[in-house]
Amino acid sequence: MKDSPRPKTSRKSPGISRRTVIASATFIPIAGIQAAPQSPSLSPSSTVNSTVFSPEQRRTVDAFVGRLIPKDENGPSAAECGVADYIDRCLADYLAAEKPAFFEGLTGLDTFARSSQGLAFAELSADKQDAVLVAIDTNQAPNLRGFFNRTRRLTLEGMFGDPIYGGNKNFAGWDLIRYPGAKFAAAPEDQRMKTPAKPYRKEVYGGSEHGH
Repeated sequence: MKDSPRPKTSRKSPGISRRTVIASATFIPIAGIQAAPQSPSLSPSSTVNSTVFSPEQRRTVDAFVGRLIPKDENGPSAAECGVADYIDRCLADYLAAEKPAFFEGLTGLDTFARSSQGLAFAELSADKQDAVLVAIDTNQAPNLRGFFNRTRRLTLEGMFGDPIYGGNKNFAGWDLIRYPGAKFAAAPEDQRMKTPAKPYRKEVYGGSEHGH
C-alpha cells in the first residue's frame, strides 16, 4: 500500500504504514496531545497502578497499536513505546466511563478478525492484521469504525504525548517526528532554522525544578 493521508484497501497488499498514521497527527496539535490527559482526576503526579485489561485484551491492544504505528527503520512501534500503558492508565482513571465501549470494541475486533481471517486479531500475521484494520477503516466491519478512530486518537496521544503519562518511552515518539520537547526558554541558536533543534529530553511535568 502506498503512503497516503488515509489507508486504502488493496487486494494485493493491504497495510497501514507508519507515515499514514503519523500524517493524521497533523490534525492534532502537539500542544493538544500533550495536554490530553490533564484533568482534575489524572494529574501529572497521579500514581494510578490499576490494570484494566485482561492478558488477552492487552495482547489485542498491543497488536492493534503496534500495527497503527509499526516498528521500522525510523524507530520502535507504538506497542514498544508504551502506548497500551497510556491507554490502560486513561481507562483506569479519567476515561473510566469509556471502558465498557472500549472493551466492546476489543471484542468486536476479535470477532471480525475471526470471521474474516480465521483467528483472533493478536494471533494473525502483520499482513492479515493490516487487512482487518483497513477493512474497519473503510467501513467494511459494522459498528467498529468509531472504535478504530478512538483507538487511533489514543495511540497518537500515547505515542507523542509527554512520557510522564505512560507512553512515548525514551522519547521515541518525539524523536520520530523530530520534536525536541517543550522548553521554558529558547536560546538564539535554538531559533535558527538552518539546523535541527537539539532534543530536550525532559518530561514537561516530571521536573521538580519547574515547581511540579
